[in-house]
Amino acid sequence: MASDLKQLLGHKPSSPALAEHISALASSASKPDAAKPEVKSYSDAVYFNYYPLGLSILFKPVNGYKPKTGLKREDLQDDSLILDGIDIYNVPKPKAGANASRATKSPYTTYPISPIVLSLFPLPPDKEGKTRAESISITPETTGKEFVLSMGEPDRKGGGAGPSSGSIGIWCEWSKDGVMVEFGGEESRGPQAWERGKDAVWKVISIFPPKDS
Repeated sequence: MASDLKQLLGHKPSSPALAEHISALASSASKPDAAKPEVKSYSDAVYFNYYPLGLSILFKPVNGYKPKTGLKREDLQDDSLILDGIDIYNVPKPKAGANASRATKSPYTTYPISPIVLSLFPLPPDKEGKTRAESISITPETTGKEFVLSMGEPDRKGGGAGPSSGSIGIWCEWSKDGVMVEFGGEESRGPQAWERGKDAVWKVISIFPPKDS
């Protein structure tokens, strides 16, 4: 399987490397039937959703291809689709005393492989002469503070504003790494989300082709 998920970007749906990775996930989760995705097709995007594996894959149509809505897997033109995004899901356990009714039920389960290792873009040393790590190892318990310690301050961030019952969780994007992280739990929402967010664990990691921030 892919040691770094970024290696799968640019692959086609029928890629042997992608099939091997999905098979390894299904085996690790002891869910052999989970290797078959739910397909959602639109004119500008095709999603392969693997709910029992905590994984969603986005394919971008190329060469002028515009898929129809509602296509089945066998109807897709694989040669005109390239993998352009990967979402990995984590379902954090609610803390004791947390308001369970506020928790949004996700159809996804937690991604079965841990740790998740992602390579990081090399940056020049900081003012104190410290160099950035070459990669980050992520477990289901990795918090916002740990992401920032390994990856540095994000290029973009948002969420968390407004009443905790209606706001989205805080998120951070490291554009040059092609990584965005959305955080979950009570700490990630509401007016004090950014003060408490350092203790929030991740809910979704999105991987995409790196871009200039």
